[in-house]
Amino acid sequence: MDQETRRARREERRRAIRRRRLIFASLLALALIAVAAIVLSAGSGSSSSGTHPATAPGRSASKRRTGSSSSAAGQQASAHTGPPGQTPVPILMYHVIAEPPAGAPFPGLYVSPAEFAEQMSALERAGWHAVTLDQVRAYWRRGVPLGTGKPIVLSFDNGYQSQYTQALPVLRRLGWVGVENIQLSGLPPSQGGLGQGEIHGLLSAGWELDTQGFSHADLITLDAAQLHYQVAVARQVIQQRFHVPVNWFCYPSGHYDPTVVAAVAAAGYAGSTTVIPGWAHRGEDPYRLHRLRVLGGTSATQLLALIDGAREDPPAPSSYGGA
Repeated sequence: MDQETRRARREERRRAIRRRRLIFASLLALALIAVAAIVLSAGSGSSSSGTHPATAPGRSASKRRTGSSSSAAGQQASAHTGPPGQTPVPILMYHVIAEPPAGAPFPGLYVSPAEFAEQMSALERAGWHAVTLDQVRAYWRRGVPLGTGKPIVLSFDNGYQSQYTQALPVLRRLGWVGVENIQLSGLPPSQGGLGQGEIHGLLSAGWELDTQGFSHADLITLDAAQLHYQVAVARQVIQQRFHVPVNWFCYPSGHYDPTVVAAVAAAGYAGSTTVIPGWAHRGEDPYRLHRLRVLGGTSATQLLALIDGAREDPPAPSSYGGA
């Protein structure tokens, strides 16, 4: 083998070594980029776009650990089978937890923070404790216990920011949860809508997330495609965005008809809430559950009287009987 040939082979070996080193460096860089992306994704998912409320110490945290969240209710429902519960449950309806601004078109929808705090304290003294609709359903279907005392559902419509800034701290001190009936668009900026970080904060505190559709539309006026968008697509979007079941629909302004009810059922919701006064009963149609509207200016004593006065004999058994 002449010297020229040996030189050519040495050069070829050096080029091969450089190629292997380049390939190795490229693979290592890709691996590092992938790891960094995973870390960043995990970090952003845990912090979301806003501030999550810290878990309150003492009684509040311990109560949430014993199953006050909707996810805990779902786990209990799958693990517990017994005689269906029969006790009716009142569902309260709140909107804005703030003083009404001058010229507000519906001032009765504003409950001041002081009124709200007083009402919640009165409910606790009277032996009530807050649960979610998923928990009520598990109780009515499988007999999953609702805890000691008298269960009540605290529902909040539309997704006003004051439900996070004012209602959440009060309920968290009591170790209680709420039900948020979110609408995805349409709230005037002056009234403040919940941001994604704030919704994550409610979920972290054990609240249940349900919906009134995309924009609080009058559902009985919509065509089939629009109704599907407001009911079914809204549920899919919320499920994908927040990774929660979204089992309940809330009729905007209480407007519904048989077509709307059929669309809600077809979308996979377990039931719906109305604005018809009364307690929710196991025997009634789950797509027409009654609620009690709480208006501004309602004292704690008046609220307890409202709840007590609205209780009535349960209706005849219907579709919820064995569902």
